[in-house]
Amino acid sequence: MLRDTVQSDVAGDAGVRLLTESDLDTADQIFRLAFGTFIGLADPTAFAGTADYVRTRFRADPSAAFGAVENGELAGSNFAANWGSVGCFGPLTIRPDLWDRGIGKRLMEPIMACFERWGTRQAGLFTFPHSQKHVGLYQRFGFWPRFLTAIMSKPVAKPEHRCESWTTLTVVPRSERDQRIADCRALTDVVFAGLDVSVDVRAVAAQELGDTVLLHHDSRLHGFAVCHCGAGTEAGTGTCYVKFGAVRPSRTASKDFDWLLLACEEFAAHRGATRLAAGVNMARHEAYVRMLQKGFRTDRHGVVMQRPNEDGYNRSGVYVVDDWR
Repeated sequence: MLRDTVQSDVAGDAGVRLLTESDLDTADQIFRLAFGTFIGLADPTAFAGTADYVRTRFRADPSAAFGAVENGELAGSNFAANWGSVGCFGPLTIRPDLWDRGIGKRLMEPIMACFERWGTRQAGLFTFPHSQKHVGLYQRFGFWPRFLTAIMSKPVAKPEHRCESWTTLTVVPRSERDQRIADCRALTDVVFAGLDVSVDVRAVAAQELGDTVLLHHDSRLHGFAVCHCGAGTEAGTGTCYVKFGAVRPSRTASKDFDWLLLACEEFAAHRGATRLAAGVNMARHEAYVRMLQKGFRTDRHGVVMQRPNEDGYNRSGVYVVDDWR
């Protein structure tokens, strides 16, 4: 669960500023210690293994990465993501010795300012469904719990059928990549007006975190998936993680979704991954059921909280995978 480790709503005296590159090692240590402590690991610093959420998100958009400072030392951090009309944030993490001082509230304030500046229509997060403190904090900022999100995975196996109609962004000539990214943006705009995950498509390419799988039929983009692969990414060793995937709404969307999942599995195998992971909000019932039918099993659940308290694209008939961690 990668949304937050805040433990109180008591006002504190921490200052908040933009993170810098020199903060990242400390921010990563706090992230692991905070989550590992919260879930009770024997070695809290082992949380998330070889996956990296702090450096990848900072480098995707340093202007939306914030640190809290207490007595001149980094106390915690939080990150916002601008997906066009949609915004999400996290992980929000705080040093365990500084819990119960209201630092979480301070780290939320610049996130809300980002959403205001970006004109975000639908903001959301993924958090622990059993924690009243987490849910209560975010309700103060207008976020309300809705459906569960399942974090799912399956072993990567040799597919029974090959998907011949996919490629990846890095295979596309550089002169054509901006157009392919624009095609992805046009597809998500049909899913939810203004939804645009270009920041993650570009971050994966620039940081060499994996690749974006492009699914085509008759030279038209029918789906795409932004994938992280291996250590130092949000996937971790041996895993291909679909951070965001979507197919174009149409009467063939269900079958296109099957093909996209198959393409992701083939891509994962090509990259040497042994496990394919993705999240899906259970309000997208058809997508969730198709993933179960394709061999995905749930590893853990989180609850999505949204502002305003509306469906957004978490609704029936939408074939999207993501989890807002």
